[in-house]
Amino acid sequence: MTPKGEGSGTLGERITGALVGAAVGDALGGPVEGYTPEQIVERHGGRIHGIVGPWNGDAWRTARPIAPYHKGDGHVTDDTLMTHALVRVYATVRDHLDAYAVAEHLVPDLMTGPRWIPELEAEAIPLQRIFLAEKWLVARLHYGHVDPREAGTGNIVNCGAAMYMAPVGLVNAADPAGAYAEALDIAGAHQSSYGREAAGVFAAGVAAACAPGASPDSVVAACLSLAKDGTRSAIEAVCEVAARHTDFESALIPLREAVTPYDTVGPDYRSPSLAARRPSRLHAIEELPVALGMLVVSGGDYRHAVLGSVNYGRDCDSIATMSGALAGALGREVPHDWAKTVAESSRLDLHAPAATLTGVAREIFARDVSRRRAHESAYAELTGTPPCSD
Repeated sequence: MTPKGEGSGTLGERITGALVGAAVGDALGGPVEGYTPEQIVERHGGRIHGIVGPWNGDAWRTARPIAPYHKGDGHVTDDTLMTHALVRVYATVRDHLDAYAVAEHLVPDLMTGPRWIPELEAEAIPLQRIFLAEKWLVARLHYGHVDPREAGTGNIVNCGAAMYMAPVGLVNAADPAGAYAEALDIAGAHQSSYGREAAGVFAAGVAAACAPGASPDSVVAACLSLAKDGTRSAIEAVCEVAARHTDFESALIPLREAVTPYDTVGPDYRSPSLAARRPSRLHAIEELPVALGMLVVSGGDYRHAVLGSVNYGRDCDSIATMSGALAGALGREVPHDWAKTVAESSRLDLHAPAATLTGVAREIFARDVSRRRAHESAYAELTGTPPCSD
């Protein structure tokens, strides 16, 4: 029997939990993205405990600064659109990915594949929804023909690459170091500096969460063993504070205070400082450390981790995407009513990408074993020692 608080579940169940959990967290956080915890309480008459409507009600089509996006009512945002796009790339390549796979497969998917965009309530190509930092992929790789491994240099440094890296961690389930290396390669096409680093560390965290017996503490430990520079410092600082709390209400302000020295955006999320989102070895994106902090505060409970992330405000759709993926990968139950509403409102089959990625992950693992066996045989011949036995 798995001890309480430790992760359990088959590979398919972990992948389903992570991808469905990420999408649900994204949808819950979308309508309050960019606001403070205090503004959220004032707008909703208290903390958010589930799916809510648009911040500006029926005026969402024209109300600034969100227009023309219908954020709320269970609609996923670009975090989920990008995550599912990366799953489709894995389904095409059926092997580990690199920066060239982004140029050859992800960018065309964003440019040429019309899909239902929930926030637009219309069919469109994903390029018409994604943010400027993601449009950078198209500008640099399709039009600029930049080396994919270096295309992320010069982009605004944010969570844009990290927010959709859960599939990398799932393909490398229980191998955080492998997930970290693969995500860094992929993210080189999109981000640099601590934006790229966060992508690698988040993928590593998801991979660590898939390990049998994993816990929030083991996930954080895996992230800290791989994270570098400001990203490592920020995760360490936030999770140290998070360990003192068992409810998100008391943790909201302390977690923000803990990450503040590493965050470049500043106190007003909608008016970033002049030094915001520039490369640095001293700083970190805010989203990943806070997501890990909420995972610790909640003890890994999905509902608690995601609601803490949502009520934190600021870039809370991405924070809840990450905490939702991590809790789901731990095998924690995603509330069925939330998942059902998000799937129906967003017109998405949330389980199909998980089924696809599970099959691909199994194929990749078998290919990895074959490659490793070939290497072992070659090394044994070179050294005159017997190859490792099964």
